[in-house]
Amino acid sequence: QLQLVESGGGLVQPGGSLRLSCAASGFTHYYAIGWFRQAPGKEREGVSCISSSDGSTYSESVKGRFTISRDNAKNTVYLQMNSLKPEDTAVYYCAADLSCGLLRVGQFGSWGQGTQVTVSS
Repeated sequence: QLQLVESGGGLVQPGGSLRLSCAASGFTHYYAIGWFRQAPGKEREGVSCISSSDGSTYSESVKGRFTISRDNAKNTVYLQMNSLKPEDTAVYYCAADLSCGLLRVGQFGSWGQGTQVTVSS
């Protein structure tokens, strides 16, 4: 299994931007990497995913604001988050699987520890 480590979270004002990173211990280009988030009192939900062939998917709530990308040389996947809203506040996790599928939490087997994103004025 891949070991995944997220970073890049923090406090940002509404309308601001953050870039999250998901660094892997192994070769990420064999895997689909998904980003998920969990807000207080809510279930973990899928946000975006990039497949091994660099296809990408986004949830409706972030489409047009977030961009997922990967740097295979660095074994790192990024989530660029623009036009952030207070409702984007959550702990963000990355996870790996062989495909993006339907971006369901239960599908992904390797998870990072999460990074906190807080959008507040």
